[in-house]
Amino acid sequence: MPLTPVSELIAAARPGGLGAFNVITLEHAEAIAAGAEAADRPAVLQISENTVAYHGSLAPLALACLRIAADSTAPLAVHLDHATSFALVRAAAELGIGSVMYDGSTAAYADNVAATAEIAAWCHARGVFVEAELGAVGGKDGAHTPGVRTDPAEAAEFVAATGVDALAVAVGSAHAMHERSAELDNELIGRLSVKVPVPLVLHGSSGVPDAGLHAAVQHGMTKINLATRLNIEATAAVRAVLGSDAALSDPRKYLRPARTAIQREVTHLLRVLRD
Repeated sequence: MPLTPVSELIAAARPGGLGAFNVITLEHAEAIAAGAEAADRPAVLQISENTVAYHGSLAPLALACLRIAADSTAPLAVHLDHATSFALVRAAAELGIGSVMYDGSTAAYADNVAATAEIAAWCHARGVFVEAELGAVGGKDGAHTPGVRTDPAEAAEFVAATGVDALAVAVGSAHAMHERSAELDNELIGRLSVKVPVPLVLHGSSGVPDAGLHAAVQHGMTKINLATRLNIEATAAVRAVLGSDAALSDPRKYLRPARTAIQREVTHLLRVLRD
């Protein structure tokens, strides 16, 4: 089916949450699409700035994701995640990516507002959905920062000043967690959902147990970003195959099980977020 705008995916996912999954390889993209089809749920294929750096450019993987999403029977969108430069945002829009996240969270508040507002205005003139981040979610360098929290009043002020379409907030999760031990502040999520007039986004969701993800959606979280959990499952599948056959050299023999493992996890997570 045709690519679906993120705003429509959010509406289609309700009363559940919208699962958004990071793509690193072609196998990730294929698995996410297949997982969404199996769950009969909408989903987002996300490409991070770090993944762009890994591949050396955005276009090859982005174009593949756009085609996979367009060919899928599930409602899917492609999203640029954690972009820190206007140049990368422009490149994504020019390729046909209809949703971007500009991350100015490490800048001073006034600088974050100014840069985000400029990018949001540019993107909206081209029909591109814009997500932003206020404060630090934590864990970008492997450090868990449980004390970081987003203030609801400041978040509402930030959205009004920038005009963004969605906001990533700090409520107790951290990026790149391998243990599912994060405890989210659901009371804060509830207050943010009342105060902030745009969908809330949870980054670092891989460290949150299933029950915590479900509760977060019930308290007002809308878009749930997941990456590490997929990679853990894929890597375990690759290790199992290679560990059983030291002579194996055909990548298809170990990437196929990795793709299947990602697909299975995506389907499971989308069902967790369903309602």
